Amino acid sequence: MIWKNETIRREFVLLGLSSDPKTQVALFIVFTSAYIIILIGNFLIIVLVLTDASLHTPMYFFLSNLSFLDLCFSTTTIPRTLKDLLSVNKVISYGECVAQMYIGQSLGLCECALLAVMAYDRYVAICFPLHYTIIISKMVCIRLAVVTWMSGFLLCVFLVTLTFNVDLCGHNKINHFLCEVTEVLSLGCRNIILVELFIFIACLIFLLIPVTFIVTSYVNII
Repeated sequence: MIWKNETIRREFVLLGLSSDPKTQVALFIVFTSAYIIILIGNFLIIVLVLTDASLHTPMYFFLSNLSFLDLCFSTTTIPRTLKDLLSVNKVISYGECVAQMYIGQSLGLCECALLAVMAYDRYVAICFPLHYTIIISKMVCIRLAVVTWMSGFLLCVFLVTLTFNVDLCGHNKINHFLCEVTEVLSLGCRNIILVELFIFIACLIFLLIPVTFIVTSYVNII
């Protein structure tokens, strides 16, 4: 990705949530409190599932995966946001922007897929209790978890590559508190409607499949 008619830049400027100092302090307190709660809550869930043998079941295995996802996602976004809230210089390097976008988007997609897997697990447990341990075996759980993680990260390679292949013009200011696909694309030189449409369709398909699966599973349960 380069800026046309200019020296190649290697950084972006995040405009953040607010330029008002008092608002920034208030947001810093809120985000810090939320981050601490997220860390403690999810960490306790993971430790409890690992240490309590009675919780070594598919449901809690997927729940611990979800907790780990939440830990990773919040750590990808919140610490950087906290730093920017207390900083005048909100510059983010090109590499850090790519990494933040890739990891954040990947974890979001993984979470959608994992929620669908958890819905399927509950569907089998309730509708086919006698066959539950056969259908959702330990090996099946591991495979479902692996597919869940891989699907999000593999799809995001494609999305981030498309985003950062767009040539930029003018300023390098991102009107957001983190590197987000649509905001980076808005800096594009030419009409990037086709790129945006392609990314939108890809994300929509990936999101609709888990949502459809979740709704179908719970409708059958009811």
